[in-house]
Order: sequence, then C-alpha cells, then structure tokens
Amino acid sequence: MQHFTAHLPDEHATAALGAALARVLAPGLSIHLHGDLGAGKTALTRALLHAAGHVGKVKSPTYTLAEPYRIALDGRTVELIHFDLYRMSSPEEFLDAGFREDFNADKICIVEWPEKGDPVLPPPDLNVILSVAGDGRDVELQALSDLGLLCLDRLTFAPIP
Repeated sequence: MQHFTAHLPDEHATAALGAALARVLAPGLSIHLHGDLGAGKTALTRALLHAAGHVGKVKSPTYTLAEPYRIALDGRTVELIHFDLYRMSSPEEFLDAGFREDFNADKICIVEWPEKGDPVLPPPDLNVILSVAGDGRDVELQALSDLGLLCLDRLTFAPIP
C-alpha cells in the first residue's frame, strides 16, 4: 500500500493511529509530519512514543528543536528523535546543529514542520499529512520508499467512523 487515508473523529482516534504506527516502526525510518498548528502532529507523536514503550512526558521540541527517546524494537534499543523545525529561520540551522547525522539506518526520526528544513532535510520514508476536519482530523499517509511501503503494508488501523 502506497497511500492511506482516514478520518480521526477525536483525540482517541489520533492516539490509536499513533499506537498503530508504533507497531510498524523500523530502524532507519524517517517520518515527516505536515499540518497547520493544532492539527495533531505532537499528539500523534506522543501517542506513538507511549505505545512504543516510552514512559514519562513527551514534550514538544519546539524550543530545543530535537528530543531523543530510547525505545525497544524487537528486543533492540533504538533511538527515536522527535524534531520540531518550526522555529528554525533557515535550513542552514539544521545543518549547523548536526541533525543530518541523525538520519541513518540505526535511528528513527520524526520531523514536524519538515518544510523548514528544505532542501537539506533528508527525504522521508513516510509523509503524514494532518488537517483539522470539524471536531476531528483527516490524515493521509504516503509511503515514499521501500521502508515506507513496508510500514504501510504492515499497518493495521481501523478508524472509528
């Protein structure tokens, strides 16, 4: 499957999608989250991290730009880095911070506001596009690599109508 769309009627459905995504994570995966302020990018990431086994707060990296977490995948500890590029004034800040090195086969990177890192931000395996729709959200997932295709093929999620 290269493409997936759903309506998420409430915060519980967003959390359920985050949990479903946590079950298909793989080392080397890069996920770009797109959407306006309040579209649910951080809420989705928070749910994903908690479902992946992180215990404790998941704070938005709006000011720090990146927050690292350690999760267990198939008995192996993997670093997942949550980026929020909203406050970056130029793509060079991304390079100057050394973030490009974090995009490798051993780590998982989730990036909010990826357009702020264009053109130096490595391409994603999955694009997640969130938009406010009434009281809920619409979501579109796009696989853009073999790893992204594998994740979407393994994704099991049935949104509540």
